[in-house]
Amino acid sequence: MNDIRRTILWVIFGFSLVMLWDQWQVYNGRNPTFFPGSKPAVVQPQGPTGAASVPGSVPNSVPAASSNVAGADQIAGAVPTVAAPATVAAAARELVLVETDVYKLTFDTEGGSLVKAEMLKHADMADKNSNFILFDDSKDRVYLAQSGLIAGAGGPALPTHKSVMTLAPGERSLKEGSQNLELRFESAEVGGFQLIKTYTLTRGSYVVAVKHEVVNVGSTTLAPQLYLQLVRDGNKPPGESSFYFTFTGPAVYTDAQKYQKVEFSDIEKGKVDIEKSADNGYVAMVQHYFTSAWLLGDGIKRELFMRKVDNNLYSVGMIAPLESIAPGARQTIATTLYAGPQEEKVLEALSPGLELVKDYGWLTMLSKPLYWLLDKLHSLIGNWGWSIMALVLLLKIAFYWLNAKAYASMAKMKAVNPRIMEMRERLKDNPQQMQQEMMRIYREEKVNPMGGCFPIMVQIPVFIALYWVLLASVEMRNAPWLGWIHDLSSPDPFYILPIVMTLTTVLQTSLNPAPPDPMQAKMMWFMPLAFSVMFFFFPAGLVLYWITNNVLSIAQQWVINTRMGVPPKFHLPKF
Repeated sequence: MNDIRRTILWVIFGFSLVMLWDQWQVYNGRNPTFFPGSKPAVVQPQGPTGAASVPGSVPNSVPAASSNVAGADQIAGAVPTVAAPATVAAAARELVLVETDVYKLTFDTEGGSLVKAEMLKHADMADKNSNFILFDDSKDRVYLAQSGLIAGAGGPALPTHKSVMTLAPGERSLKEGSQNLELRFESAEVGGFQLIKTYTLTRGSYVVAVKHEVVNVGSTTLAPQLYLQLVRDGNKPPGESSFYFTFTGPAVYTDAQKYQKVEFSDIEKGKVDIEKSADNGYVAMVQHYFTSAWLLGDGIKRELFMRKVDNNLYSVGMIAPLESIAPGARQTIATTLYAGPQEEKVLEALSPGLELVKDYGWLTMLSKPLYWLLDKLHSLIGNWGWSIMALVLLLKIAFYWLNAKAYASMAKMKAVNPRIMEMRERLKDNPQQMQQEMMRIYREEKVNPMGGCFPIMVQIPVFIALYWVLLASVEMRNAPWLGWIHDLSSPDPFYILPIVMTLTTVLQTSLNPAPPDPMQAKMMWFMPLAFSVMFFFFPAGLVLYWITNNVLSIAQQWVINTRMGVPPKFHLPKF
């Protein structure tokens, strides 16, 4: 009776895992894996361009602010009335293509906004012959970097990201021998003010310096406010696997509240709980492997916001009040726009806390030193695949004695297993006496049935942290290992590594002592095999790491069993 109950519980447990996994997929906006239903309709942004499809993205994306910053209602009244002078209205709107050694960027003269960023050093995951595109402005995707001016309560309309600007003559590509490339956008006079944006691109860098010059060409003293924002649709990046539990959405960082990320669904529901005011930090849009961020210098007051902009568009940004500017005077504000891969060392050097956009989850304290060690190994070995294997080897050495205790306990269990099996057969009609006799045998042989579990449990957080390191590190992207593995961040195209991983899992499971109960012995195989199936969809680098761990564990277990006089024996299930 007890065996039947345990079997039923195992079946319920396994089915519950399947249901939880399926609902987790739905919760994260993906299609169900096991019980697919009707596919929800995706609301596409209206209009072919982001500028046209984000009318008033500032008024709709700024929360009510403190007294020194215009509120949402005030701004909503300001931007729609931004009517450019006749000369500006007649000016042709233009898309400007600029190229450096790492970028191919497209700017829109409407607002001088960055509307497309093509990464020349990173291939697209779906089409290896194409470059990866971060910012985009098309009918399928919207992801933009915008900035502009707003006035205080009752103030005039000022140049915004909707104001057509003029691009000053100059180079459009970074020439050999040049380190920098500058683009200067100048707005016409709006509300007595002119906005001049100067983008400075640097060779080999994804850091863009953006200088905002605010010129008072009118006759009234005014203290305008500068806004910086990132606008994007709420969809996952194209080609993102449903097996990657990665975050896509806005984030802010301040010294007081540290890193705060918010799901698009929470913005939709009005559940945005972030620090609204600070004089440090950044705002960012985060996705797997890449990020964009606006940065202001420390000490500059700013209001932070996250809001829904349009049908399926969301924004994150900041508003910085400027000092009063008298007629004929000007004020310059230096800002920084980062748009590129989540390279940890680059992000750390750029701004405090910016490296946190590389999301390791709740095991960051363990993941960061593991990444540091992996990076050091790569600097010595030169190949990320072999570096992964070397890191797992070092971890197995570090945990050798814990593993030795676990495998020694398993070996003792295997040694007494014949006595247990004989006793179970003899007392199969008396379950209570069977349990008492089993405990007596364990006491006599000094065997702890749980002795093999605790040492392994201690190591689990470390290996989960390593999992997140490999999943989050952009260095794995398009990184080859050997032979057919040309990209450690993509699944094995021929499923060779997942098959090898499954075989090593079966071998490792068969080396463990079989539970006395035949049904439990069969169920013991359910979880490892189900777990192995998931690895067919995992990146090759993660599968390689798990194979290495399995092989080293099998070797250590084999050696320890032999030393203890318990010959290694395979316990295959009898289905």
